[in-house]
Amino acid sequence: MITKDLNTEFWVISDTHLIADSLHDEGQAFSRMQKTSQGKDLYYQETALSAFMRMAQRKNPAAIIVTGDLTFNGERVSAERFAEIFKPLKKTKVLVLPGNHDIFDGWAREFRGKKQFYAGEISPMFWRSIFDKSYREATDEDDSSLAYSVQLNPQYFLVLADSNIYGREETTEAPHTHGMIGKQQLKWIEKQFRYAQEHDLRPILFMHHNLYAHNPAVNKGYVVDDAIELRRLCERYNVKLAFSGHIHAQNIMGPQGTTPTTEIVTSSFCSNDQGYGVVRVHSRHITYIRRNFDMTRYLTEKEKQDYTLVHFHKYLKNLQLGSISADMMQSELNKYHDDIDLVREMGKLFGWMNYHFFNGHNHLKVSELNKIHSSEAYQTLIKHHPEFRLYLETLYDTSDHTNLQVKIRY
Repeated sequence: MITKDLNTEFWVISDTHLIADSLHDEGQAFSRMQKTSQGKDLYYQETALSAFMRMAQRKNPAAIIVTGDLTFNGERVSAERFAEIFKPLKKTKVLVLPGNHDIFDGWAREFRGKKQFYAGEISPMFWRSIFDKSYREATDEDDSSLAYSVQLNPQYFLVLADSNIYGREETTEAPHTHGMIGKQQLKWIEKQFRYAQEHDLRPILFMHHNLYAHNPAVNKGYVVDDAIELRRLCERYNVKLAFSGHIHAQNIMGPQGTTPTTEIVTSSFCSNDQGYGVVRVHSRHITYIRRNFDMTRYLTEKEKQDYTLVHFHKYLKNLQLGSISADMMQSELNKYHDDIDLVREMGKLFGWMNYHFFNGHNHLKVSELNKIHSSEAYQTLIKHHPEFRLYLETLYDTSDHTNLQVKIRY
């Protein structure tokens, strides 16, 4: 048991995609990788995570739970560096589970000058060894995967599932995007839920892939393949809360059909606005609120001399918007249009719509959404790129729902 306190707090982060500084020289090859990383920051994650650790030292949450993709592409050195960054924490337990980029990822690389080189990959055995502090907290471990369970306090029980598909040895192949729990692990998860039921504990499920489809247009490869079976278990054992990552977007979905589970997907910590979840558990309810990590106050004096670090959210926003907008604008200029001002407006609109969705600030009044849909930039965009139409229509929400906070009652 992590704590005996009935009222306690833990934090959730996801998709940190850390590549250790020792694996690159900031040369041409690494710069090219940064430009094609879809808005992820690769340069400053050691600094950002170290600052986050210092905030935890000051605020002492009971745990920090990381829902996968700790590393950029499964570099063993990056996982070791992640563990080292959080090693100073004494009162806060760090509980990690792997993502689809962490175990036997054939894209693991280090970067020197103009060249890339294969980097050592992470096997399941190395994962358990590197993050042995996490597994030391385990109430039980699954023999068929990297899943384990942890009792948080006298009332809550954490089940950290391994939803990833990976082989048994190092590979040169790309990581699988989709995920699966599998029959053996499903039996183990049911065993954990039954244990919680028998000991009057409330289970909370964590995994990298999603339980629900959080975007009706883009969900293939994100929802775990055997989600139906997992949802049945959640229904049978009244699992009211689940956390996941993978889609890099902040999103909350309430119970679906007969499944009583609210699923919270945490956005990527290495992009957007450094979102993380603050979860407070109480005897009769759980509250969740998404916060932005303002790391300025947790930087060292030397780091505060770096303009980018002091204005990090501005840097991340420009990185994300630039990445999303540039790809679309280049496509538009190459194929369709010679009106550069309109192309700029289209790129700007496409970027902002995505940005708002990814950081969970995607709620608009109907009148504001109608204004966007009637604009020349939007109309031209969907005319030239009909493949984007359904996706763009799903990005904004005009209901009273919020993706930033929720209360779960027991």
